[in-house]
Amino acid sequence: MTGNVPGDQHEPLFTKHRGLLYAVAYRVLGSVTEAEDVVQEAWLRWTRVEPATVVDPEAFLVRVTIRLAIDHLRSARARRESYIGPWLPEPVLTGPDVAADAVLADSVSTALLLVLETLSPLQRAVFVLNEAFGYPYAEIARLVGREEPAVRQLAHRARKAVESRRRRYDSNLVTRQQVTERFLAACSGGDITALIEVLAPDVTMISDGGGLTGAPRKPVHGADLVARAIVVLSRQQPAGSTAEVLHLNGGPGVVVRCGSTPVLAMTLHLADGLVQTIHVVSNPRKLTAIAL
Repeated sequence: MTGNVPGDQHEPLFTKHRGLLYAVAYRVLGSVTEAEDVVQEAWLRWTRVEPATVVDPEAFLVRVTIRLAIDHLRSARARRESYIGPWLPEPVLTGPDVAADAVLADSVSTALLLVLETLSPLQRAVFVLNEAFGYPYAEIARLVGREEPAVRQLAHRARKAVESRRRRYDSNLVTRQQVTERFLAACSGGDITALIEVLAPDVTMISDGGGLTGAPRKPVHGADLVARAIVVLSRQQPAGSTAEVLHLNGGPGVVVRCGSTPVLAMTLHLADGLVQTIHVVSNPRKLTAIAL
């Protein structure tokens, strides 16, 4: 950011709303890097206006951010289609306060972010603004430059698509924490039997290495195969690596580090107290947001 001059309100006003802008951009894009680029571009555009002439700085900044995010998502679609192996959202650290808020936690979960990938960019933006942040349709219409009836229709179609494609997972934080800790203990000990005990029989593991690591390029299905794949994955980590349970994308997950450098992040999704889906990100370009 540029330095302030006396009376310049650009930076303090932008800083006040930066967290909201990033939160909106990340949920629309599923990418930390792209969300940060969007927020930086929003800052540059903000510096070109006179704050005193803006009636509602928050509305102005959210409007700029959401439109930039929509444009970024449109161009990102082609890159994601040619991505090597499965594409997963970039993991982010989230505090217990986010996990305690069911709406916020759900809106940032990797499971939902993957479902949102199936929506059009405009549908996704409308869904995020309404479902995650509670913006009314009239306000969303102004933010995205559409008529309110059109926005209502976009929201209806987005909700219908999301409900038809998403899986319902356990939301109880205590259960999720306990199962994640048991999962990590079994991984650390290389105990396949203990690992299978916390996995659903039809568990699926999806790995994103971006072609830069040895991550499987196809989903792995079934408790036995997933357990064996995880044990092999654990043994492949660099010497001296440490693993811990941290809050990732709205719930407990596992982060493996070599020194201060993250090398792997896992988010677990439970059904009936067992791990139903595992998302594993080892692409180093996607782990910058969880670095120490």
